[in-house]
Amino acid sequence: MPRRVAFLFLISFTFFAVSFPQGPPAGARPVVVQGAMRSETEKLANSLDNVRIERVGGWTFWRGTVDGYPVIVSRTLKGVADAAAATAIAIERYNPIAIINQGTAGGHEPSLHLYDVVLGTSTVSLGAFRAPYRAAGAGSNALNWVPLDLMASEGSAGNDSTARRVARFPGDTVLLAAARRVSGMYKRGRVVDGVIGSSDMWNDEIDLIERYHSKYGTSAEDMETSSAAQIAGLFHVAFLGIRVVSDNTTNGDVYEPRTGEACQEFVYQVVKAYVGTHSH
Repeated sequence: MPRRVAFLFLISFTFFAVSFPQGPPAGARPVVVQGAMRSETEKLANSLDNVRIERVGGWTFWRGTVDGYPVIVSRTLKGVADAAAATAIAIERYNPIAIINQGTAGGHEPSLHLYDVVLGTSTVSLGAFRAPYRAAGAGSNALNWVPLDLMASEGSAGNDSTARRVARFPGDTVLLAAARRVSGMYKRGRVVDGVIGSSDMWNDEIDLIERYHSKYGTSAEDMETSSAAQIAGLFHVAFLGIRVVSDNTTNGDVYEPRTGEACQEFVYQVVKAYVGTHSH
């Protein structure tokens, strides 16, 4: 090869090498993205590159990459117990750098409509309460129940005055920043900061929703986020809940399952923004 050609080839190769984006560092810890149902995970799983499927018990994990960075989509199944178990399995098995729990939720604010997205600045447990004594035949009144923070007491939480508060888990600030950076890309509705509440109950009682909203600041309610956040916190793994409003009893918006696809599209952009800060 003539010297001039060889020299030009070397320059071209060097330019290509330095201008091509670097891949993730060796041993990069993956991002786990969770959803409870097929309608909350299928689009994300299909967006991964280099996918392979792994199953642990009844839980499914899609291992792949986004922009060359390892990302795992986890179908947690529905409810707080399944979500907590799936989170523990993912952390023990894959050692993730961060977890995003996403999917559909019912609105707690009349100003929130279908396709609006709530970024969980915090999540709260709406599944742990003590019911004050009522005599036989006196009925039940959930508006009088006292919240219990089961993380706050070594003894009986029901008898510990320091535990009589709702359990609250903050969203990770770096994940929140990534979600806010791409919020302008979402065109199906608004993207707002808020509080996500979770329990195994589907709640359509306006007075109870208002109590949760006024006392605990809830913007939306689902069945998984707070339990996943609790487990992630115990393992010291960065966590963020992202939920799209799929129905809202407070303003009459009826359930729309296709909102789950819109949420996945937004979360995919959040993942790209987040892994972009960990790819070098």
